Amino acid sequence: MPSVLSHPLAPLAHYYQMVKKTILVYQDPVTGLLPAQQQGIGNEQHAWVRDNVYSITVVWALAMAYRRIQDVDEDQARTFLLEQATVKCMRGLLKAMMGQRAKVERFKSSFSCKDALHAKYSSVTGQPVVGDEEWGHLQIDATALYLLTLAQMTASGLQIIFTLDEVAFVQNLVFYIECAYVIPDYGIWERGDKSNQSIVELNSSSVGMAKAAMRAMNLLDLFGARGGPASVIHVLPDETVKCAAVLESMLPRESNSKETDASILSIIGYPAFAVSNDQLVGDTLGTLQEKLGGRYGMKRFLRDGYKTPRENTDRLHYEPWELRQFENIECEWPLFFCYLVIYYNFTGNVNQANAVSEILEGLTVEVDGVETLPEMYQVEERDVMVEYSSPGKSQRVAGGRCPFMWAQSLYIVGKLLQDGLLAPGELDPLNRRLSSVKKPNVVVQVVVLAEDARVQALLCREGVLVQTTAQISPIQVQPARMLSHLYTFLGRNRKLGLSGRRSLDVGILATSRVYKIQNKTFIFTPQSFDRSMNYTDTDPCLAMSTLAYALNYVSTKWTELGRPTVTIILSSHMVVEGVIPQSMVRTLKKLSSGYINGTRVALGTHGSFASTSTCTELAFLGDIEDGQPDRLDPEVSTYLEGCLGGGVVTGGVLGTIINTSGGKRGQVRRTPVAGAMKRTRSIILNLDASKELAKAMEDMEFEEAKAREEFIEPSMVSMNDQCHLNPPPFRARVGSASLYGDQEAEELVVMLKETRNLEDQGDILQYMVVTYGMQYTSKSGSVKQLVIELYDKACEAKHWGIVRHASGLLSKTIPNLALSLTDLIVRQKQVTVGLPPNQEVIISRPLGAMELRDLISRAHQGDISTSALTQEILCYLAMFIRTEPSLFHGMLRLRVGLIIQVMASELARTLVICAEEATDRLLNLSPFETKNLLHHIMSGQEYGVTEAGSKCSIISLSSCISRRPSQHPLHFHPSIDPEQPGPSDPMVLSTHSSLEDSGEIGDSRAGIWIRRRLLDGCLNRVPHGFYTRMWALLERCQGISVGGQLLANSLTQEMTSGEMKFHLRCEEMLNLVPEPELRQLVVEAILILILVVEYNVVEHLGGVIKVEDIVLAANSIFMQDQTELDGDATLCCLSGDPEAICVAPAGICRLFYDSAPSGTYGTMSYLVRAVCREVSAIPGDGDIDCILM
Repeated sequence: MPSVLSHPLAPLAHYYQMVKKTILVYQDPVTGLLPAQQQGIGNEQHAWVRDNVYSITVVWALAMAYRRIQDVDEDQARTFLLEQATVKCMRGLLKAMMGQRAKVERFKSSFSCKDALHAKYSSVTGQPVVGDEEWGHLQIDATALYLLTLAQMTASGLQIIFTLDEVAFVQNLVFYIECAYVIPDYGIWERGDKSNQSIVELNSSSVGMAKAAMRAMNLLDLFGARGGPASVIHVLPDETVKCAAVLESMLPRESNSKETDASILSIIGYPAFAVSNDQLVGDTLGTLQEKLGGRYGMKRFLRDGYKTPRENTDRLHYEPWELRQFENIECEWPLFFCYLVIYYNFTGNVNQANAVSEILEGLTVEVDGVETLPEMYQVEERDVMVEYSSPGKSQRVAGGRCPFMWAQSLYIVGKLLQDGLLAPGELDPLNRRLSSVKKPNVVVQVVVLAEDARVQALLCREGVLVQTTAQISPIQVQPARMLSHLYTFLGRNRKLGLSGRRSLDVGILATSRVYKIQNKTFIFTPQSFDRSMNYTDTDPCLAMSTLAYALNYVSTKWTELGRPTVTIILSSHMVVEGVIPQSMVRTLKKLSSGYINGTRVALGTHGSFASTSTCTELAFLGDIEDGQPDRLDPEVSTYLEGCLGGGVVTGGVLGTIINTSGGKRGQVRRTPVAGAMKRTRSIILNLDASKELAKAMEDMEFEEAKAREEFIEPSMVSMNDQCHLNPPPFRARVGSASLYGDQEAEELVVMLKETRNLEDQGDILQYMVVTYGMQYTSKSGSVKQLVIELYDKACEAKHWGIVRHASGLLSKTIPNLALSLTDLIVRQKQVTVGLPPNQEVIISRPLGAMELRDLISRAHQGDISTSALTQEILCYLAMFIRTEPSLFHGMLRLRVGLIIQVMASELARTLVICAEEATDRLLNLSPFETKNLLHHIMSGQEYGVTEAGSKCSIISLSSCISRRPSQHPLHFHPSIDPEQPGPSDPMVLSTHSSLEDSGEIGDSRAGIWIRRRLLDGCLNRVPHGFYTRMWALLERCQGISVGGQLLANSLTQEMTSGEMKFHLRCEEMLNLVPEPELRQLVVEAILILILVVEYNVVEHLGGVIKVEDIVLAANSIFMQDQTELDGDATLCCLSGDPEAICVAPAGICRLFYDSAPSGTYGTMSYLVRAVCREVSAIPGDGDIDCILM
């Protein structure tokens, strides 16, 4: 490569002529926009946002090359002309988008396709050219690309934004893209799903471009060197990290319908450089080249029918069956070789850049004496059959637009880099290309404060010295919800009708800064430690566990100048019986040591960290629009005065008087109100009971409606109250609604005052919510205020069942709930909420926090406690998938309701208690123990349960065995970890016995394999690569039938083996088997069929294969062997005694379910024999390779 300091005029003049003839000649003199130049199809004046940005990039690049050699006036003039042409195009796009500012405002809350900015405008007028529903306008990557390029151009010295109104609009464009990780869109190719049927998808290319744009825009002054605080763009760092997490978990996949896509080149390389993991970048690039690479360029994606000889041009969409015919004849686009040339030049791979550049030169087409790149290279009709049989052998011809300005621009940019006329740093002044450079470890600064002097004194006794919140004055320490509200003022503009930021989520990265507001210092505590929003961290054990995880998260995700400062307030509700919990003391001492779980930390005070902390000025809170930026906006001032000025402190209501009348008023347990909370619960531990409940609920609807009409006056229940419980928790009223009418509201309030029992108070308030609504007001306050008081008291008392129920009544949402769902969805998992079999709701795309909360509430049909528990479980699953992804191998759909049922049944089995008591124990487990139980079930590890009164603790069995038996009973479950074939200690073999009572326990492993199949079935676990291998099985038969549903051979025509859509179809079929144990045997039977195909036992398996018939046949063979060998089955299913027959799903012997897969008498052996019997295509005689066994 020539030196970047050499600037021969001849090459620059040559490239100037190329740019002028292929790009600038088409620029509209009024709007500055570039038309598509598609002749004869009605798009001649259509200017796409994405194409314009990419096309004008070379004009900007050439201007920077000319900056170096301004030796003569002509060079200076060309520099100015090129820069102004760039500014004119970017401002033309800005003006066109500002004309649709009302859409931007609506989209911030709706995320609706109809509210999306248009993808293209008229190049002549800048006005829309097609209707809202006539095109796939929702293309997050196009808006993000504009913002990214705007940031780069501004950083290079161009002034594109002129006014503060335009600054406000650009800030709102940032809000438009900041939730890209949860917004399915039409993607870079504008048609969504590859069938072109206008189905939106979550696309890696859109998420990656949004992440890069936000990172580039953060703290950028849009006025450049002439700007000030008012012209700075603000981006919450947590939104960028969310996009990054989603992106890195999706790659190399583009979307559900696209295994991968060549557009990903734009996010792993120039211009986005959105992936910081070098290994992932290399793996993704390798996948792209392997699957999409060709001699003439790269395919956009597999089975892309655009411009192929087999495409039906009379319609835009494709029928599912015709996708297979596009395989191997997809068009190849030279555009993507241009991306590779730029990428290799940026990374210093000169030889590879030169090699790809030589190929590109052979692909150019001369037009009017200028080398131009066509849009694509196509297979001719006469060569289709050749290409089918021998991909890549036939000659292709240029097709589409020529020149294709997008490709032409990147082609010339690559040439400028190769010739040394432009340096990577000039094209990337914000250094996006360095995002993957390893950075030094971040030291997280931690400040621990005591809420008051009492907590400070208790900590001092434990040897931990901290300040109180009052002692750090004038620094203000406030909860994250205040920061969240302050950020809603960001981007507000009355003239443009823009309301500012709508999202209320504020992550721990945002609260790890020090903020300046009008020369006052503010510190904000993490959102997850705010009890009013999140009850889980009221549990000291979970709070400390969460803190350790949060510090690691901050350490690994921090990218800003300065160190992060995390402030934690230890409040009185964390004190248990007047003592600081040991889990807190241990954590604080670890913090003082400088390391906690491998994270470097520094424990100190805000004063000692003042010089090293990251500080951000919230200048946007000033009264900018009225020309007084040095004074707070009046609305901001009023809000801060209300928050900081304190308020009237009132006493509580619950349990405040003593009942001296001797009457029965306070005896809640003898009234129909008793048990109101428990009657809302619907966790059932077996399928039959669940079906009975569903039927009973349907039968009760009419009676409940009738009771509501009879006993509730319409004036007492507002529409808001009815919507609050959607649908209402009618199970709380069934059976005793007629008796509730005698209870007057004021009498119930007196009962609340007289009783100090939280269960009683909860029952009364549950009844009041259902009967009168949350907004009903008595002399002692509204029902909602009473529920809030109950919530606070339950948090202090650590009565978790009441806490969860009150949280549900208040419709609270656990912080990061939406992100937790997103973390699961983007890692190729689906989630269902609600209890099976009739209430499950499938979630296949990310949702907002409020939308997800409401969906969970509807799915549980008024089971308030389980709704709250479902939110918890989702958060724990997301935590596990981030830290221990191996737990989720082979799992595609996470059925949260079924997992909750399994957790309850595990407690029932371990503690030998009834279903109702097990449900009560589960809902009263502390958040930490709930997480612990879930982890043991997911991992299959051995665990024990200790009981101390009504409280249970989950303890890892390996740690239990090493200790002497404690005073509390300890119950065990054997291991079901696939890596551990069975318990290794004779003491661990009984499911129900405790150490104290067990004495000597036998070495039988009965129940281990049926329990493993039960849990694997509930967790929807399948072997690695199972669904991909099922595709090959479908190719060799007419179809597979499970649960009455057919998975037809034609599915291979519609989808490729690696498509997420195909995997989901297979998963959907397996989920039709309601019994988890049977489902796992079905999976084992399909695995045998897959092996038959992979080892070419026969050429074709024939017609439709009914998998359940194979399982039943295997059980029949098993029974025959048991008869011959006088096995244990002769004592149950073969005994002839109806009462002795196993009660197992599908009539299969329980012993067969409990058999190990391997061995002569294992289930796989019987399934192989059953396949040979049931599949007619397998010959009845001869030898079969025993490797299948």
